[in-house]
Amino acid sequence: LGGTAGSVHGLNVEYFVFDKEEMNIDVEASAEKIVEIKPKLLLFGASVFLFPHPVRELSKVARDVEAYVAYDAAHVAGLIAAGYFQDPLREGADVMSMSTHKTLPGPQHGLVASKEEHAEAIKRAIFPGLTSNHHLHNVAALAIALAEFMKYGREYAGQIIRNSKALAKALHDGGFDVVGKHKGFTESHTLVVDVSGFKDSVGLGGDIEKLLEKAGIIVNRNLLPWDSSEGRSYINPGGIRLGTSEVTRIGMKEKEMKQIADFMVRVVIDGESPEKVRREVAEFRRDYQKVHYCFDSVTEAYEYIEIP
Repeated sequence: LGGTAGSVHGLNVEYFVFDKEEMNIDVEASAEKIVEIKPKLLLFGASVFLFPHPVRELSKVARDVEAYVAYDAAHVAGLIAAGYFQDPLREGADVMSMSTHKTLPGPQHGLVASKEEHAEAIKRAIFPGLTSNHHLHNVAALAIALAEFMKYGREYAGQIIRNSKALAKALHDGGFDVVGKHKGFTESHTLVVDVSGFKDSVGLGGDIEKLLEKAGIIVNRNLLPWDSSEGRSYINPGGIRLGTSEVTRIGMKEKEMKQIADFMVRVVIDGESPEKVRREVAEFRRDYQKVHYCFDSVTEAYEYIEIP
């Protein structure tokens, strides 16, 4: 049904052709599909966003069929703002939407950036059709979070990506099948593990999610692109997804990623008691109580930071 776009708004939703090996959009096959069906809108974005999407390549095709191009940066807004990942608007997107509480670490809000020519139409569509207000009680918190990101964002985002790569490699070295090895596993805050190899021992994604939670380690079950062909659903899929935004925020770096991976190996692969490992996880976490990449005092938060 294409999510809410199809089931709620009644739009006809098609999908880019996805390359399961590359964990990304297949440019050539998707270009052919775009030319064939002539959509009105191309929407890039993902909840498992390991690598930049081919916005530049497919935006050129979109122009040929007079389609608009939008980019959902909810998960990767902070990486983009810090100069990593990709630059969707300069690569051809007309509109970029984002949340402000993921890799951009603020309160729950939404932002839309677009070319000037689309601004008024977007404003009219958002209010009063889709929203009734902008949650004024959070605006000051968002302003402070954005000011902090201007000062610390590049350092924070860079460490997030380094931590993701380090965690992925440590999990791989420990015996997990981390997706995307030939591409360095990830270029974002996210990594994905194919746990289908454990189905006869500890189970699949849903089972492992619950097992690790008992050990004080929070991951989420996640569908893999090939799960449907294996008859698996989101209830107990073949994968788990991990993110490094929060552990980075409390000061963890590459060394700590190896320790986290070791905890996971002990529970899932070695079969140690999750309750026993949980005590060690709690002791490990005890040393990371300070939030980093932010102002240390109230007065700093209210100082004006000049926008370059």
